[in-house]
Amino acid sequence: MQTTIIIQNLKCGGCAKTITNNLNSIDGISNLNVDLNKSSVSFDCNDEVEVVKIKTKLKALGYPSIEDDNNFSSKAKSFVSCATGKLSK
Repeated sequence: MQTTIIIQNLKCGGCAKTITNNLNSIDGISNLNVDLNKSSVSFDCNDEVEVVKIKTKLKALGYPSIEDDNNFSSKAKSFVSCATGKLSK
């Protein structure tokens, strides 16, 4: 099933790279796409279990879904994730 999650704190290519690198390691998803213009992450998965895994991982990285709380901790995590993405090859 094709799934799209609208996320918060997505600012640049560094953010997108960190998200892509971290989510590609999750089994059961394919066709991952991070859209900066829409602040979204789209992917194909088999069931709702993978969607929950993705949302949990995104939140841990500082990119909570639009329905989740975007507290100071999430914003701080996203800045670190962004910098990590910019510095990684």
